[in-house]
Amino acid sequence: MDVLEAIKRRGSVRAYTGNAIEQEDLDKMLEAARQAPSAKNLQPWKFVVVIDPRLLPKLVPACHNQAFVKDAGAFIIGLVDDEKWAKTDIAIALDHLSLEAVELGYGTCWIGSFDENALKEMVEIPENYDVEICMTVGVPDEKPRSPTKKNLDELVEWVEIK
Repeated sequence: MDVLEAIKRRGSVRAYTGNAIEQEDLDKMLEAARQAPSAKNLQPWKFVVVIDPRLLPKLVPACHNQAFVKDAGAFIIGLVDDEKWAKTDIAIALDHLSLEAVELGYGTCWIGSFDENALKEMVEIPENYDVEICMTVGVPDEKPRSPTKKNLDELVEWVEIK
């Protein structure tokens, strides 16, 4: 699969089979994230990866009752430090991870609605990091819907040098 095909296939998955993710596949996804560009190559982020099927259901209330979280094979908590571009850098890293997930046959969903304090109570978060974004990864139990996108001419303005 080429990159553009993976981009077009990626969509938010909110139904998972509950099956585990192969460790080798999870390692490939995390490696894709590690290879993402970051400002000054600081990589001012960390991931806490929850794969324990006994803990995943406990994350649901912390994610404002998004029930599909319990059936994911992994829940990734994206942490950032206080570097200027950390929030941008973690988004790039997780986007790389999500595209590798598509390549490997998994689905993902960005989780932006969560209770940071509740997450911090459940899992060990380094003191100098904040929870910025989370993502579910798992074996999809649905085909993600490809949302209609705006036409390119609605999104791009060309500038010519005169």
